[in-house]
Amino acid sequence: MKHVKNHFEEEAEEFDQLIQTIIPFYEDMVSALVLSLPFHPKEQIKILDLGCGTGNISQKIKEKFPNARITCVDLAENMIKMAKAKLSPYDDIEYLRADFRELEFQEEYEAVVSSLALHHLSPEEQRSFYRRIIGFLKGGGVFYNADNILGSTPYLNQVYMDKWVEFMLQYRSREKVEEIWLPKHREEDFPSPLHHHIQWMKEAGFTDVDVVWKYYMFGVYGGKK
Repeated sequence: MKHVKNHFEEEAEEFDQLIQTIIPFYEDMVSALVLSLPFHPKEQIKILDLGCGTGNISQKIKEKFPNARITCVDLAENMIKMAKAKLSPYDDIEYLRADFRELEFQEEYEAVVSSLALHHLSPEEQRSFYRRIIGFLKGGGVFYNADNILGSTPYLNQVYMDKWVEFMLQYRSREKVEEIWLPKHREEDFPSPLHHHIQWMKEAGFTDVDVVWKYYMFGVYGGKK
């Protein structure tokens, strides 16, 4: 995770522009996650945002659920700084610079959300973390994740990779894609097949597990405690 932390410390200031050129249909993915939260817009809810980055998910949540109280967690200090600036109009957001593998919460939240973070953990850590996430939730609470995923076969994984490269080449040179972004992906990302995530969530005790949105190697999925 040290490489991941350094990577995000360096890229925090340009993250919002960068993400649009690296993640296909990023805005749609974020919208799908927020639309999945099953609450009334005026409801007072507590939400935990794991790997909050510059605060994009939390910002969209506050726009839809103005009474939500959010705890934003990120490993990178510079990401927390950017999130604080973006979310400065709100006075009901808490910020924690922490490795979310070390968090200890007990049934505090109506929802836990995450975006482009869990794939930095090893597959075994991903599997065990679902058992921790469910402990953060109150009864009836939900977890939704927007993340990098694998396909079910080597062929599909190659299709996914080809589509991702095709997207990035619209904005970046082939040299940068091949010398920067693909090596970072190989070194820092450990995505798992989507059907594994579904299985692991069910094993952890989640119900109503579903895939909300998917575009090749990116997906939004989640379930209820």
